[in-house]
Order: sequence, then structure tokens, then C-alpha cells
Amino acid sequence: MTARILVVDDVATNVKLLEARLMAEYFQVLTASNGRDALQLCDDGQCDLVLLDVMMPEMDGFEVCRRLKANPKTMHLPVVMVTALDQPEDRVRGLEAGADDFLTKPVNDLALVTRVKSLVRLKMLTDDLRLRAANGDELAIDHFKSAEDIHNSQRRGKIVVIDDRASSYERLVQFLSVENDVSVITDPQDALFRVADGDFEAAIISLNLESVESLRLCSHLRSLERTRNLPLLTVADPDQEEMVSRALEIGVNDYVRRPIDQHELMARLRTQIRRKRYNDCLRESVQQTVEMAVKDALSGLHNRRYLESHLANLFDKATANGKPLSAIMCDIDHFKAVNDTHGHDVGDSVIRECAARIAKSVRNIDLACRYGGEEFVVVMPGTDIALAGIVAERIRSEIANHPVIVNNGAEQVSVTISMGVACIEEDDDTPAKLLKRADVALYAAKREGRNRVVTEAA
Repeated sequence: MTARILVVDDVATNVKLLEARLMAEYFQVLTASNGRDALQLCDDGQCDLVLLDVMMPEMDGFEVCRRLKANPKTMHLPVVMVTALDQPEDRVRGLEAGADDFLTKPVNDLALVTRVKSLVRLKMLTDDLRLRAANGDELAIDHFKSAEDIHNSQRRGKIVVIDDRASSYERLVQFLSVENDVSVITDPQDALFRVADGDFEAAIISLNLESVESLRLCSHLRSLERTRNLPLLTVADPDQEEMVSRALEIGVNDYVRRPIDQHELMARLRTQIRRKRYNDCLRESVQQTVEMAVKDALSGLHNRRYLESHLANLFDKATANGKPLSAIMCDIDHFKAVNDTHGHDVGDSVIRECAARIAKSVRNIDLACRYGGEEFVVVMPGTDIALAGIVAERIRSEIANHPVIVNNGAEQVSVTISMGVACIEEDDDTPAKLLKRADVALYAAKREGRNRVVTEAA
């Protein structure tokens, strides 16, 4: 792993020392001797993480950190305070200014490298999500903007404490409950399944569990799909430095040492919960962007682009396994008259309702798409032409026998639908030929008077 690390310190010796340690791990290192230059480098997007000295002239590290976190361009940049200050109140002040961690001089090499690698991994994850969200269309950008609000949300968190010692977790629960809804798991054997089902925003795990190995539990939580993005914070004894380093290497997000400072833990927990909420919103935005690429916005069904790519896969599987595959082509009858008589808003309502009835009438494994305009296609794996005809008749009947309610119930619009059905035939059949035969059957239904189902064999 490599990244660009900005070292900010007004003492040249300190800069050289940190630079040598980081370059030995193949990080690229930039340097600044004051807060003003550091802010400019960060604003220009030249670094991935900041190692920031606290005691500097003109502008101290706390002020630099606050300005970085207040700037939308740099608010996601990890900041590690590096200072000789070692009192709990100093750490809390730095964390409340937005710092992600605090390293005390003289800096332990293992702690430095492990923490930098951990924060760089998180930065890369967030950068990837931000890039994909920002590259979406206008709707995705709206969600991207709302992520900023979620990032700064002050609503109560939902956290879980995993600890099998009452003397340890009872004190935690007492002060965590002020800002959070707290659950406690006292049997670590059940922790993996309960956390996966709990929809938590952070987990606090003791490194002194008696019945299971704490690091193995952390590893399992990080590898499980349901908990992969859950922030993990560990509680360690002062002599568990090596264990803390291993925890960070396997993906634990943060840690506190005993005796626990209440304010420090709360500040670290707030940081993790805000980051999770922000990344969750970005993931939702990315997912919606992906869905918009393959979904039809009006009907909610898959679009023609998705049909053309996915039908080929379904066709290949069917032919390889000797299974039937049927296609139903549907077209709303006299749809232009609906638009001309009632307006395009009502026409849109008719399309949405017909799409909903089609989706409701088929299986989850079937592929229902809006083909264009008032046309729909349903592809049915493992379904022969006789059964596909029965499904098509069910859809036709559902649409013909139940008028579409529009204008908040003030009006009813009666519509019918014509349908053509085709199935895989000879060995040289193709997806294009299958859809063409279904389309030919559809036009036969139109010629024969509409509001009917015609199969290609008819």
C-alpha cells in the first residue's frame, strides 16, 4: 500500500525523522513547516493523510485541523495529531477538532505505521465511493449532497458493546447511553450472529474476552458481508500494544486504552458513526446510480439496455441445459388515445400501473422490462410456450378487468393489452430471433382485434 503523507511540523528534525520512517514503508512524503502551507497543500488535493504537529507558531494544529474539517474539499482527509501533549484532555480537544487519532512523541514506529496504513485504507474506500457517487447523474448528485448532512447528523447512534465482564461493560453503558442506544452482548459466542442481525452503527469490543479470542471475533466481523463496513472499536489494557496493532491490521477502526477516558471514547465513537453514516449514504447513492442505468424510471421495471445484455445470458443457460425459455411481448392497446383524451400524466399513470401488474404476475426469476413507449417484454426461464401463454392470459385479464384509478381516485381509465408469446425453437435460434417471433405474434394479436394473447404456434 502506498499513499501521499503530509508531515506538518515547524521543527526540521521532527520532519526528517517522520519522513525517514514513512519512506521506509514506501509512502510518498510531503512536508510543510506551518499551518498555512499545510492547508494549501491539502486544498490542492496533494495528500491522502496528514501527520500534524500541535505546537506550531501562528496557527496551532488544533486550528489547522478544524479548518480542514470545515472545508468540504478536505473534510474527509484523515488527520493524526503528533505531539508531546499526553493528557486525556489534549486528546479529547484534538478529537473534537476532527482529528482521527493522536500519537505522542516520541512516536512508536509500529504505532505510526499501523495507524497510517489503517487510515489510508479507510480514505481510499471513501474516495472510491465519493468518486462513483459524484460521477452519477443529477439524482445521484442530490444523494451525494445529502450525504454531507448525514455526515454531520447529531441523531442518536445505535451501538453494541461486546464484553463478558460486568465490571467493565456496566460503566461503558452508563456514559454511552447519554448519546446512544446501547445493546450489550455478554456471551461472545453469540456475538457474530447477533451483531449481523442488529443493524448497529458501531461495535465496541473488549480485547480481554474470556470465552473467545477477541481478534478472531474482530476478523470474523470484518469479513462477514453484513458487518464488513461496521466500525469496530477495541478496548485494550496499556500493555496490549502489540495486540492493538494486530487489531488495526485486520481492519479494526479505532481503540481506547484502560483506564477509559469517557470524553475520549465518546469523541472517537462520534467520529466513527459520522463516517459510517456518510459512507452508507454514498453507497446508497452509488447503488441508485447503478439501478438507474438498468431501470426504467417511469415503470420501475428493467430497461431495454438491461434486457439486451441479460437476455443473452438467460438464453445461453437455457440452451446449454436443454431447458425452455419463453418471451412475452406486450403492448397497451390504443395508448395514443389515452394520452390524447386524458393527458400525458394519466398516460404515465397507466404505464406505471400496467408495469406493476405485470411484475406482480410473474416470478422473481422472470425478467420484466419496459421495451419502450407502451411496450413491455417478459422473459421466463424454464417455461415452455404453453405455460407462458397461461401467464400472458393472466396478465391480460388482470389489466382488462380492472380499470386504472387516476387523479387520486377521481377517474378510472379502462385499458387493454395485446400480447405475443414465443419460445426457443431450433438449435440455431438466437435471442434476437426469439424476440422477433414474439413481436410477430403480438402484431397478430393486434390484427385479430386486440385484447388477446397469440402464441407463435397459432
